[in-house]
Amino acid sequence: MLRYPVSRLLLGLATICCSSNLVSLTCSPANAAEDEPSGKMSVTEEADGVTVNIDGELFTRYLTNSENKPVLWPVIGPTGEPMTRAWPVGPTKLEEAKDHPHHLSVWIGYEGINEADFWHTKVEGVNRPFPAGKQVHRSFDRVDCDGDSAIVVATTDWLDSEGNKICGDERTWTFGTDGDQRWLDCRLVLTASEGELRLSDSKEGFFAVRVADSMNVDHKQGGRIVSSRGLTDGAAWAQPAEWVDYQGPVNGEKVGMAIFSHPESLDYPAPWHVRTYGLFAGNPLGKLAFTNEKGGVRERPLRMTLASGESLILHYRIVLHRGDENQAKLAEKYAEYIAE
Repeated sequence: MLRYPVSRLLLGLATICCSSNLVSLTCSPANAAEDEPSGKMSVTEEADGVTVNIDGELFTRYLTNSENKPVLWPVIGPTGEPMTRAWPVGPTKLEEAKDHPHHLSVWIGYEGINEADFWHTKVEGVNRPFPAGKQVHRSFDRVDCDGDSAIVVATTDWLDSEGNKICGDERTWTFGTDGDQRWLDCRLVLTASEGELRLSDSKEGFFAVRVADSMNVDHKQGGRIVSSRGLTDGAAWAQPAEWVDYQGPVNGEKVGMAIFSHPESLDYPAPWHVRTYGLFAGNPLGKLAFTNEKGGVRERPLRMTLASGESLILHYRIVLHRGDENQAKLAEKYAEYIAE
């Protein structure tokens, strides 16, 4: 299991800095304004991934080799505190739950693509319906800035348990700020590059987050789940919604993490695999898996098949905010998002 020391997060090589009117190459982080944060972004490509800073302070890192897939960790919210669980990706001073070792901060994965499991990680003594596959980072095709946003475009190969490539993706990450909110956007194009792609019907997927432990509903510290359809907590699971917000305290301050689903995504608005213990995922591929239908993922009919060369698109945005959904004006922010 690969873990990342905190000191590693502070190292940088060449940094591309962005502001509204500037794109330049520098070797130092952007400087914050004297009175208040300017929202100036910088992005740094390093040996093990990419670091994204806001006003010279760490926002997040895209790590290319954490367990069996690339992940984002840490993810620092508007209060300066991490908003995802660190374990098992990296160290933390906090007491954290050690359940579900495949929950890797912010990640992409799915159980059952050509009978390979890209959701779980391999654990000795644990048998899964499908053998574990692996997502392998192939290249960064773009690491730069566009106006006041940082952009990272990565190409990833999806390999089965025997190491054979079965498909590939291009994931475009965009990072930015909006006042005291922070956001990161992911547009995933998954392509059947090696032949037919058979996708099972599973609840285990696809664009996922494990929120900080203090935020989860089960801790009973004020954690709350609310969807754009008005469903809360456990009632939001398996239900379609345009967006879902996971709220709760982090180091004494109430914050929230909303995931917006873009209309170009498959089967929009799709169900959400969001749990009161802290899992938070958008999954348009689960169908019978989100009902009381008996039987496991191997017994259900295939959810869909992509012919060779075909692609599917998943597009989500994470918004990190203070307060609840009303204080963060999420309905208004979502309307702006889909109008972009």
